[in-house]
Amino acid sequence: MTTDTTTPLPIRILLVDDHAMVRRGLATFLMVFDDLLLVGEAENGLEAIQRCAECMPDVVLMDMVMPGMDGASATRAIRQQFPSVQVLALTSFKEGELIKTALESGAIGYLLKNVSVDELARAIRAAHIGRTTLSQEAAQSLVQAASQPPAPGLDLTEREREVLLLMVEGLNNTQIAGRLTVSPSTIKSHVSKVLSKLGVASRTEAVTLALRNKLFV
Repeated sequence: MTTDTTTPLPIRILLVDDHAMVRRGLATFLMVFDDLLLVGEAENGLEAIQRCAECMPDVVLMDMVMPGMDGASATRAIRQQFPSVQVLALTSFKEGELIKTALESGAIGYLLKNVSVDELARAIRAAHIGRTTLSQEAAQSLVQAASQPPAPGLDLTEREREVLLLMVEGLNNTQIAGRLTVSPSTIKSHVSKVLSKLGVASRTEAVTLALRNKLFV
């Protein structure tokens, strides 16, 4: 009877971060673990996609906020082009919307850069076998974001947003109709729907709400 003594292949990792010092620190950390192997680095999202094609990592450690192509866009592209590659977000930002975007883009986990060496190693191993890991702060941010009411104006149609913007500029129905080349009665209908969706009773309230919530910034 023979015993299989084959050593499992190490998990191949690509580091993506726009700060060279961060990549250097992560590279040093990876050397501590025999089952983790650094196969490439990238400093932005576009380069990350190119490096994936070249070195075919198992797991990508992806920063989320980078110049050029950001981490979420790169994650989406990598998951589409290389479905077997798992992406683990590793960033300094814990805003709920950013976390939600990363996960919707295909990231299998979300960690903050203050994570311990052992926690990061466990998250990489979990990602490799398809298991999700969220830092405690990220999970808490998601819960808080989910418990808050949605921002006003998200359900406005494109034309209704155009009408509201012209209301903010101070135009009346006739002027808006002329700007959009439609009838005043059509604009009156749009304004009524805008007020209803925003939950306000007057044009003044609608404009105030739009400005307060920076709907057009």
